[in-house]
Amino acid sequence: MVKETGYYDLLGVKPGATLDEIKRAYRRLALKYHPDKNPSEGERFKQISQAYEVLSDTQKRALYDRGGERAMKEGGMGGRGGFGSPMDIFNMFFGGGVRMPGRPERRGKTVVHPLPVTLEDLYNGTTRKLSLQKNVICSKCNGCGIREGVDSRCPKCHGTGMEFHVHQLGPSMIQQIQTMCSQCQGQGEWVRPLDRCLTCNGRRVVREKKILNVHLDRGMQDGQRITFHEEGDQVPGLEPGDVVIVLDQKEHPVFQRVGDNLVLRKEISLVDALCGFRQVVRTLDNRTLLVSSQRGDVIRPGSVKCVPNEGMPVYRSPAQKGRLIIHFQVRFPEPGWLSPDRLRQLRTFFPPQEEVMATEDMQEVELSDYFSQPGHWWQPHAGEAYHEDDFEESSHPHVQCHTS
Repeated sequence: MVKETGYYDLLGVKPGATLDEIKRAYRRLALKYHPDKNPSEGERFKQISQAYEVLSDTQKRALYDRGGERAMKEGGMGGRGGFGSPMDIFNMFFGGGVRMPGRPERRGKTVVHPLPVTLEDLYNGTTRKLSLQKNVICSKCNGCGIREGVDSRCPKCHGTGMEFHVHQLGPSMIQQIQTMCSQCQGQGEWVRPLDRCLTCNGRRVVREKKILNVHLDRGMQDGQRITFHEEGDQVPGLEPGDVVIVLDQKEHPVFQRVGDNLVLRKEISLVDALCGFRQVVRTLDNRTLLVSSQRGDVIRPGSVKCVPNEGMPVYRSPAQKGRLIIHFQVRFPEPGWLSPDRLRQLRTFFPPQEEVMATEDMQEVELSDYFSQPGHWWQPHAGEAYHEDDFEESSHPHVQCHTS
């Protein structure tokens, strides 16, 4: 016969409720009225914690059933009527899954997924779908892992996780030894295989497919991280971890990205370098640019020119763009491309060559092709080499865009 039902009413259970039902009720109410989520419900959270502390303990519950709250206070259970800290009770139940003031927050693991993207994706912006498999708390058993109505307390240690052994040492001399329960391994809970939840088979979680819509803003960078908060695996008693998407840009066959600039290597013929040219460049958003050099502007091998506002969109300011930087390589004719007569005719279009008169003390030699040795300090075409940093916005001032 139960004298009072106040603690049962606080948890919303009947006086004959099992320990599993009391745990489920406390789990739901403690999360709902925790001070971190409801600062104005501190007193109610305290009352819920006290009710759970009493009803989850066999001896305290029996004492409460016989004499109510008065019996609890007069039952010789220590200060504050035998009640522990509501936060400590919460921590013991959830394992610290919800952040406490002044204590580090316990969360599940953060899962990192690389997402291959193209330079076109980062230029134009797009939405990609990412399919994940994640653990979610079983809805059938609410993360308990057992069937409804089953008492999960270990029958050997009665939920304490410890066993007590008494040894007779001699007349009127005994020794009591406390060891970890051999049946539940100190967990305080033990369930027969037949009593496990049929949905999760006692694992407390089930696998579920999750589709994430990953929105790529224009101008995002290779290696940039996109965080989906609390979309990681769910673990009973812990806040879910995050899912972090890391952009992995594929190499582009035409353009190279350097900051907000796009670098394009362009090969032109010698006649184009000397006489001017007009060439077509296809942009990453399928526009066509007609790029031309100014008349009389000689393009030297290794020259660098640029087109303003035709580079990558600036992240979060997509109306602004970097520069399209063109690195020119001049394709020279093969040896013997002109006959001697045509060469003499071509020479008339250039300034007169310096005449060098041979003297008796001079030794005349001829040039031959040079082939570098591996590891040599000098390599041919070194004048055409460039460094990516040369194209950064704030780098060397000799790389400039001039507009007419």
